[in-house]
Amino acid sequence: MLFQNLKNIYKGGAKFSRFLVTLALSGIAYGLYKGVLDNYLAEIVRFPPFERGIVEFFREFPGFLVVFVLAWMYRMSENKIFKIGLFIMTLGIAGILLCGNGKVIVVAFIVVTSFGEHIILPLRSTISLDLAKKETGGLALGISSAIAQFGNIMGYIIVAVMFFVFTRLGFAREDTARFKSVFLFSILLMALSVLIALAINDSPEKVTRRRLYFAKKFRKYYMLEVFYGARKQVFLTFAPYVLILQYGADTSVISLLFALSAGACTVFSTVTGRIIDRLGYKPVMVTDTLLLVVVCFFYGFSHRIFPMRIAYIVVCVNYVLDAIISLASMASSVYVKDIAASPGEVTSTLYTGVSVNHFISIFIALAGGWIWKETGIELLFSISAFLGILNSIYAATIKAGQPACLRQRHTGD
Repeated sequence: MLFQNLKNIYKGGAKFSRFLVTLALSGIAYGLYKGVLDNYLAEIVRFPPFERGIVEFFREFPGFLVVFVLAWMYRMSENKIFKIGLFIMTLGIAGILLCGNGKVIVVAFIVVTSFGEHIILPLRSTISLDLAKKETGGLALGISSAIAQFGNIMGYIIVAVMFFVFTRLGFAREDTARFKSVFLFSILLMALSVLIALAINDSPEKVTRRRLYFAKKFRKYYMLEVFYGARKQVFLTFAPYVLILQYGADTSVISLLFALSAGACTVFSTVTGRIIDRLGYKPVMVTDTLLLVVVCFFYGFSHRIFPMRIAYIVVCVNYVLDAIISLASMASSVYVKDIAASPGEVTSTLYTGVSVNHFISIFIALAGGWIWKETGIELLFSISAFLGILNSIYAATIKAGQPACLRQRHTGD
C-alpha cells in the first residue's frame, strides 16, 4: 500500500525506491556522526566558542566551492555525482575515526565529510524533483526530506542510548572510545548506502548542465540564499554549543534533542510540502522567517528572563522550533523549478544557490564566534532575527507563480 501511494507521487519504478532507501541509510549514518560531533569537539578536541567558529569557517567552505565542483563534473549525471558525494562523506568520517584527536587533523576530515555532504545536499532536491510527477514536486521534496530526517532520528536515538549505556558502565565523559564507536557505526552504514546507490541507474537523458551557471532570472533566489545562509549559520554553528557550554548539556541530551528536531521535521516535512503545493512558495517564504524572530529572541535572552532550569527547557524547545521553520527552505527549490527551463538548469541553479549561501555562511561563522566571545549570545541571536526580517521583506517582492494544485486543475479543464 505504501509503495503504491509513493508510485502516485514518483515516477521511475525501482529507481525512486533505491533512492529513498539510500536517503534513509545515509540519514542514519549522518545522525550518528552529527549526534556526537559537537560534544566531541567541545569535550575531546576542546575547541572554545571562538575556535568553534573557525572550525565552522572551514567546514562550510566546501559549500562555497561546490558550484566549481559541479563545473568540473558538468558532464556527469546527477546520480553519478550523488554517489561520489556519498563516498566522500564515508572517507571523511573514516578519517576522523582513524587519524587521532589533533585539532588540525580533525578539522581536515570534517572538511572532507562536509565536501561530500554539500555535494549531496542540492542533489537530494534535484533528484526528488526529477523523479516526481509534475503536480507533486513539493510533496516529493517533503517525503524525501522526511525520510532523511527519519534516518537522522534513528541515528540520534542510537547515540543517546549508547551514551546512556556508556555512562551506566562508568565511562568518563572525556573517554574517546565512546565517540570512536559511534563513528565506526556511522562508517558502516555510509558504506552500505554507497553500495545501494551504485544500483541506481542513470537517466538515459543527456546531461545539459552548464559548467558555471548564473542567470538573471534567478537573482532573487540567489539573494534569498544570502539571507538564509546567514541566519541559518548562527543556529547551525552556535545553538548546540550554547546548550553544551552555557547549560551543560551532555552528548545524550544533545542527541535526544537532535532526534526530537528530526522527528518534528519528519512529521512536518510532508505537511510543508503540501502547503507549498497548495498555497504556493511565496507565502511560505515570507512567513517562516517572521516566526524565526520569536525563536531567536528566546534563544538569546531566555537566561535573562527565566531561572536557569526553565531557560534550559525554553532554549531546547526553541531549538526544535527552528528545525521545523527551516523546512520552509524547500519553497525556494520549488521556486527554482517553477521558473527553470530544464532539470539541468534546476541542478545548476541549486548548486549556485548553495555556493552563494555558503559564501556568506563562512564569514558569519567567524564573526559569530567573535561576537559571542566579545559581547555574548544576546547580540548574536538578535542579528540572526534581523536577518530573518530582511529575508521576509525580500521574499515579499517575489512574483509568485500559480500553486501546483491550481495548475493541475487548469490542466485538466
